[in-house]
Amino acid sequence: MRAEIRKNNNRPFCFLANHFRITPPKIWGQTLLLLALTSFFFPSGPLNPAWARPAGPGPLVLGQSCALSGPAANLGIQFRAGLLAALNEINDQGGIRGRPVILKSLDDGYEPDRAIRNTRQLIQDDRVFLLIGEVGTPTSKAVQPLVNRYHIPFFTPFTGARLLRTPFRPLVINLRPGYDQEMEQLCAYLVDCLHLRRLACFFQNDSYGYAGLEGIQQALARRGMSLVSRGSYERNTVAVLGGLRAIAQADPEAVVLVGTYTACAEFIKLAKAKYPGRRIYASISFVGAESLRRALGGYGKDVIVSQVVPFPWRDDLPLARKYRQAMRKYQHDLPIGFVSLEGYMAGQLFGAVASQVEGSLTRDSFVATIDRHGRFEIGGVTLRFGPRDHQGSDTVYLTRLYPKISIIAGTCNYLSSRDSASDPVPAEARP
Repeated sequence: MRAEIRKNNNRPFCFLANHFRITPPKIWGQTLLLLALTSFFFPSGPLNPAWARPAGPGPLVLGQSCALSGPAANLGIQFRAGLLAALNEINDQGGIRGRPVILKSLDDGYEPDRAIRNTRQLIQDDRVFLLIGEVGTPTSKAVQPLVNRYHIPFFTPFTGARLLRTPFRPLVINLRPGYDQEMEQLCAYLVDCLHLRRLACFFQNDSYGYAGLEGIQQALARRGMSLVSRGSYERNTVAVLGGLRAIAQADPEAVVLVGTYTACAEFIKLAKAKYPGRRIYASISFVGAESLRRALGGYGKDVIVSQVVPFPWRDDLPLARKYRQAMRKYQHDLPIGFVSLEGYMAGQLFGAVASQVEGSLTRDSFVATIDRHGRFEIGGVTLRFGPRDHQGSDTVYLTRLYPKISIIAGTCNYLSSRDSASDPVPAEARP
């Protein structure tokens, strides 16, 4: 909050300069003298960092930069909807210590430079308590220098990138499993269960795409295998034909997808039209299963997607029931799905942590509470953290998209998916 610091400290510095009649010839000497005098009059430091201060009176403002427009817009819109449903629920129950929680969302279009501008505005101008629900790896990566500079929590980003997990980042709080874990689960299913040997990877040409690419390469390497081909496309485009041709040359049995729903849908449609024959298409969760399914229509057969939150249509899980009720009450115009459920869980986790802070609610005490308590129950789902472990969940599920979204059973039979003993959902309730 650099602008705020300058403004608040002009008066003390002018007072000291006038009182001690400092003359201007030696600028460095003047600066050092002022710093020394400041240390004397303010032993605890006048520039007390924002992260160490109690949150001021009035609403708690959370800041979000995410894609609300462009090819990845559905992800930001849906995550934000679930987050808003959770925060509205918290506010209806009295807020956090009687203070309402407000979400300030800015559109970055899934572009890193816009994410940087948004994040700077949220921190400096809007003075948000923390950053929440950033959508995407390239945008999350771009704002990390600001996160570190202002010592502000980076809470529940919608990405499983390794760079937010290793090396350990004390200000980053992840809700979801990492992409490496999703890729291991997909690889185990395709290779160990279906006995496929020819896997390719289609990926976005940026930090997100390479995070997924490295994940599948490592999973295959553990099995003594490697990709038979790979192809890429540029972020925020659907220019997939070049990548498709590169991949098709090796005639893979399965293609692992690391992209947004618009590009992945275009890739699958073109692949099925130009290179017919049965082939499995497997994507990690960032694609957004509901958006991909809608974009594919009848082309959704043989498409599977890994998930990092429970099945949203479950009736036996309190979290899923509360989420659906909150969406109907506060966000009834938006569909039920995995992405908005993740946003809802992020909001509920924020409330659970903030309500357990002992003493003043500051950024520092908020993070310390996560480390100290470690375990948080959200509607029957347990999230576990630790002083060196800021990832709440390690559970990955697999789903198929066609003819409806359903959980693939814990079996090696691709055609067997459970609708299920543990996910008893009426067929008409699913998308």
